[in-house]
This record gives sequence, C-alpha cells and structure tokens, in this order.
Amino acid sequence: MGAMTRRERWHEIQLRPPVRLALFVLGWVLIALSPLVGAIPGPGGLFVFAFGLGLVLKYSRWAKRRYVAFKRRWPKHGAWADWGLRRASAKRRAALGRQGAD
Repeated sequence: MGAMTRRERWHEIQLRPPVRLALFVLGWVLIALSPLVGAIPGPGGLFVFAFGLGLVLKYSRWAKRRYVAFKRRWPKHGAWADWGLRRASAKRRAALGRQGAD
C-alpha cells in the first residue's frame, strides 16, 4: 500500500455522504450569496454563482436531471452553460463538430 496522492485522498473523502451533503449545501449557499457579491464592483458574483452551480450539479442527482432537461429544451443556452462550467462533454462535442466540418 503506497502513499495516496492528494487527489486520491480528496476523491476518497468526497465519496462519504456527509461530505457530499456539505458540499451540496455549500453550493446552494454560494448561489444565494452571489447577488450580494455581485453588488461589489467587478465580476465576482458571476464566479461565485458558477462555482456554487458547479458544486450543486456535481453532488445532486436532482440538479443534474433538471440541467439535462434545461439543455434539451434550450440547446443553445445549454452550450453556454457547458462552456461556462468547462465541462469535458462540451469539449468533446466541440471537437467532434470541428471534425465533421472538415
């Protein structure tokens, strides 16, 4: 048994239900705080909202289902959300689209 890397330790920790719940709640807190941070000059509220949304989507099946329904109904807006969240699936689709255009 070798020493675990920091990434492996974090992956193991985030699989625990209390940690997942805490990260999910933190995501909602960040989403709720984003208008307050948005009142401060600069784009801070946008980053706080995006980080909170990322946490909620990662740790909630309900939120993932809602996100998929949103993307099906409004594909263009879903593409913007994927780009903003830096989703790997968006990068794959963009690469496939570029290959198909050639």
